[in-house]
Amino acid sequence: MAQRAGGRALCLLRGRLLPSGPAAARLGSSGPALQRAGGTEEADAEVSPRKKTFTEVQAERLEQADRSVLIKCPSKLNEKKLLQYLSSHGQIDSYFFFENRGIHALIEFSEKSSVASLQAVTGIPRAAEHHVVPYKSRLFTFTLKNPGSQAAEERPVNLSPQSHIPVNELIPKLCHADSISSQMYILLNEYQLTEENIKLRYLACSLVRDFARAYFPDSTVKPFGSSVNTFGKLGCDVDMFLDFRDIQTHATKMKKGPFEVEYQMKRLPSERLATQKILSIIGDCLDNFGPGYSSVQKILNARCPLVKFSHQPTGFQCDLSVSNSIAIRCSELLYIYGCLDPRVRALVFSLRCWARVHGLTNSVPGAWITNFSLTMMIMFFLQRRSPPIIPTLDQLKELADEKDKHVIGGYDCSKRAGFVSDKPSTLENFAFKVASTNPNSGKEVNKPESSPLYIWNPFEQDLNISKNVNQPQLEKFVAVARESAWILQKEDKTQHMISKEPWGLAAVLIPFGKSNPNTMKSRTKGIGSETIKSLLDSLKLSDANNLQKAVGK
Repeated sequence: MAQRAGGRALCLLRGRLLPSGPAAARLGSSGPALQRAGGTEEADAEVSPRKKTFTEVQAERLEQADRSVLIKCPSKLNEKKLLQYLSSHGQIDSYFFFENRGIHALIEFSEKSSVASLQAVTGIPRAAEHHVVPYKSRLFTFTLKNPGSQAAEERPVNLSPQSHIPVNELIPKLCHADSISSQMYILLNEYQLTEENIKLRYLACSLVRDFARAYFPDSTVKPFGSSVNTFGKLGCDVDMFLDFRDIQTHATKMKKGPFEVEYQMKRLPSERLATQKILSIIGDCLDNFGPGYSSVQKILNARCPLVKFSHQPTGFQCDLSVSNSIAIRCSELLYIYGCLDPRVRALVFSLRCWARVHGLTNSVPGAWITNFSLTMMIMFFLQRRSPPIIPTLDQLKELADEKDKHVIGGYDCSKRAGFVSDKPSTLENFAFKVASTNPNSGKEVNKPESSPLYIWNPFEQDLNISKNVNQPQLEKFVAVARESAWILQKEDKTQHMISKEPWGLAAVLIPFGKSNPNTMKSRTKGIGSETIKSLLDSLKLSDANNLQKAVGK
């Protein structure tokens, strides 16, 4: 998919939707300051005049990861001496430390040759009881040669958090905010991925790619989903896919001269079988030879075959699939939506946290609503606001030209930009029994099938992304949403401040317990939609100072 239309779409839409001034510039910061060689520098100190496209961001991140190494540091660590030694192999662009079964450091060199220089002086570990697999990765263990003499030089280092605070610690912070709007931005700031965590995710993909290239030299491994779509929270899994599109592009460019020249390759009866075999061998390599890989599970008969594993050095739970092009387009779509208006991310993070607290979503597959389904429901709601907060997919498509056309497996995944008609809409009394939510048109349409909840996949039009949800879970979702809306509508901040009780968003992030379902159903049915509307209105960010206070910058 061409980058030009993506950049054009972002520029046009951001100009019409985003608030201006420092409030807009501050929003969407990816995290705390990164340590730079020679000092510290705010990761978001300079605001780019144009938001980078999804493809540009991925390319830049993958290139940074290619120049990075991960080091398990000695227990008695002197940061200055460590950096001095590493600098002897080349200039360091950035670095940070984090805790994961000991202190680790991610070091990003300026040149890839610095990684090779460090590898050239690294020894094979001594193993008296076990034989080691001599695979030379970009994972290193540093130990002090004379720990006793250097004990006095130990200095504490600044550790980057790799997980968000628990909800019970978040609630007191929310209670000190001056509005529900501020509460939502506090939650966003606490839960969103930091710059450091994003770098660590791309490094995890890059390390898997090193293994894959032993068999497929031109392949790449890219993250998708929450790690890249601007809606990921600290601690979420890393979804990644093995991509062969660069190989196919290279083959197309080489068709010159009097001969058709092709590699001799193994031919299999189906793409699915090829995917299963590729994942099987990569899974075996990670399990048998990869340092730090554990709990490797090959789930090859799933609709989308994958390999699940834990990567102990980074602390991530990972899912690896092959050429998941539709999923990467969905990630790009959400990335665009997340960049268009800061209120989108604030609302999604708040509702995802609320859903998890009340057991409406779960990290384990089951009959409940997934984060992706919940997010697409929110997008549908924002499309139907008057005026719309985000565009529909059908009208995004209006800015796609021929070079932007992208069809995957018969599905139109063209780059899109545009606006829905300015018409009033509401989600109150949504007819779940007969209607479905369609983010392509931004309209309610009759269900194509009898599933309790039907949410159209943005790109695979014949797929219901909420097909797993059963009737009891849908009824629970509606009941809890109605109860929460009732609580928000009845909130009296002043009274709660006096009584020191949670209020606003904090009040609905406390589990209701075994509430009487009949009582919950008796709440005013229209109140939820009106409450969310008022929350969105309060999130217009007219006060830049209030926003800066909310996100703690």
